[in-house]
Amino acid sequence: QVELVESGGGLVQAGGSLRLSCVASGRAFNYYSMGWFRTAPGKEREFVAAISWGNNTHYADSVKGRFTISRDNTKNSAYLQMNILNPDDTAIYYCGANLYGSAYSGQHEYDYWGQGTQVTVSS
Repeated sequence: QVELVESGGGLVQAGGSLRLSCVASGRAFNYYSMGWFRTAPGKEREFVAAISWGNNTHYADSVKGRFTISRDNTKNSAYLQMNILNPDDTAIYYCGANLYGSAYSGQHEYDYWGQGTQVTVSS
């Protein structure tokens, strides 16, 4: 069993930055691919970024060049650095863990999810 806890969300003005963190409990974090997804008001949850257990990364087109996903296996943590935020980035951001998954895994392949952290970008 893996428990994921996100943090780092908040209110920021357009053009600003936030860094989200996801800390995982349990063992074998090294073998989990980690993904960030988001749910905007009135929309379904969508993929944002993922990093495989082999450190391959993949980004949604809408965030490419602005967001950076990383991980620190010594801290059982994954991060999402978000720069040049705009109001369309407003959403609840969730991290997910996918045992032995790839950075291109679909949502349904993720084994564990966090509770989410709210990101609000004002114009």
